[in-house]
Amino acid sequence: MPLNHYTTLGRSGLRVSPFCLGTMTFGLDWGWGSTPEESCRIMDAFFDAGGNFLDTANIYTKGHSEKVIGDHVGKRPAKRGRAVIATKFMGNLFPGDPNGGGAGRKSICAACDESLRRLQTDYIDLYWMHVLDIHTPLDETMRALDDLVRAGKVRYIGFSDTPAWRCAEAQTMAHFRGWSPLVALQIEYSLVERTVENELIPMARELGMGVTPWSPLRGGVLSGKYTRANRDTVEPGRGDWVKQHLTDRNMDIVDGLIKVSKEVGATPAQVALAWVQGKPGVASTIIGARTMDQLRDNLKALEIKLTPEHVASLDEISAFKPIFPNAFIPNARHNVQGGTTINGVASEVWPMAPQSDGERW
Repeated sequence: MPLNHYTTLGRSGLRVSPFCLGTMTFGLDWGWGSTPEESCRIMDAFFDAGGNFLDTANIYTKGHSEKVIGDHVGKRPAKRGRAVIATKFMGNLFPGDPNGGGAGRKSICAACDESLRRLQTDYIDLYWMHVLDIHTPLDETMRALDDLVRAGKVRYIGFSDTPAWRCAEAQTMAHFRGWSPLVALQIEYSLVERTVENELIPMARELGMGVTPWSPLRGGVLSGKYTRANRDTVEPGRGDWVKQHLTDRNMDIVDGLIKVSKEVGATPAQVALAWVQGKPGVASTIIGARTMDQLRDNLKALEIKLTPEHVASLDEISAFKPIFPNAFIPNARHNVQGGTTINGVASEVWPMAPQSDGERW
C-alpha cells in the first residue's frame, strides 16, 4: 500500500495517509529528538512520499514541536492546504495555574488559541483530547469542542487515551445533542500492547472512530535492536521507559518478529508496523522518526505483505488474556445458540437445557 493511498478517518470525509507522522521528537527541548532543520527535512520527505497527516500536541517539546510545524507548514499556504494537522489539548504549560491544562472550557479555548498561534494557522484539522480529565464534566468538554468547530477554529475532534465507556458516553451525547461527533481514537497499540482489543477497538469500530495507534514499536522495543542477549547491557536513550518493557514475553515477540522478518525480507520494525496497520479498525498508524533514515525505513513497512500464516504466528506469540466479560461471553454461545451455527460461530447443545420438547415446563 503506497503512502498516497488514503483512507477516510472514522465516520468522516477527512482523507488521511495510512501512516501519520508523529512529531513528538521535533525540537531538542527534552534533551533528545531532532533539530528544527532535520525536522523540516523529515516533513518534506514525508509529504513528497504522499503523506499528509501530522500529529503533535501543545506540550510536545514544551510547545516547540508546534512551532516547528508552524514555521515550515503553517506560514506556507500551499503546504498548509494539503496537510492534515492534528494537535492536542490537556497538557499544562503554565506551572502553578490550575486552569493551564485540562478539559474545561476555559483551558480548552486558551489552549486552542495558543496552538493556532504556534502552528501559524487559522484552523486545526483534528483536535484531540490528550487524556481523560477526571475533574471536568464530559458535557462541558464536548460542548466546548463543538463551539470550536462551529467557530471554524477546529474541523474535527477525537479522543486519545480515554476509557471506552467514556468515549461511548461522549459519542452518544454528541449524536443526541447535535454536537460534533468524535471521528478518531488515538491509543497505544502494538504487538506488545494488545489489551485495547478488549474494549477500545470494538467500541471505536462500532461508533465510527478511526483508530490511530501510537507507539506501534513500543519505544523501540519491537525494532529488533533489543534482544534477549543484550537486554541486560543496553542503555536505551529513553531509559526506564524502554528497559521496563524488555521482559521475557516481549523478547518472545521480538524472536517471532525476527523470524517473520527474515521470511518476508524486511526488518522486525517494518513487520511490527505492517502488523498493526493491518488490524481491523486501524486507519492511520503514527510513526516517529528522528532521522531521515528512520523515516525511510518506517515507510517501507507499507510495502510488506504479511501472509495469514505470518499474522497468525504473531497473534499467537503476542496473545493476551481477555478481561471480563470478554473472556466469558464466547462461552455463552452454547446456551444461546442451541447447538446451531450463526454467522460462522458454531455451538454445542447445552447439556443443562431441555433435550426434547417434552422436557420443557
